[in-house]
Amino acid sequence: MNVYDKAYELAKALGQSPEVQDLKAARQAVESQSDAKQLLDDFRSRQEGFQQKIMAGEEPSEGDMNTMNQLYEVISLNPHIHRLFEAERRFAAVFDDVNKIMTDALKDIYK
Repeated sequence: MNVYDKAYELAKALGQSPEVQDLKAARQAVESQSDAKQLLDDFRSRQEGFQQKIMAGEEPSEGDMNTMNQLYEVISLNPHIHRLFEAERRFAAVFDDVNKIMTDALKDIYK
């Protein structure tokens, strides 16, 4: 058994999973709606700046946190963006499960 071959099989299986297919479709739906795309792009840009501050060791203010949460709630009202966020959550759950399975399988190495 070649571990790299299995990794490629896993990557292919993930790519063909319903979660990834739904994520792709949801992303395309947002991209096809200029208003939704603009809202999402603006949110992602703000989110990235927010995360960079946190990674730089800056503690976000309560006002900053509230602003990001409110912005998330507002753009989530757009049905295309809402669908994308839900698809991202479902894919993240699958990806986390796969990571946990692999991590659990390697725990014996350190026992």
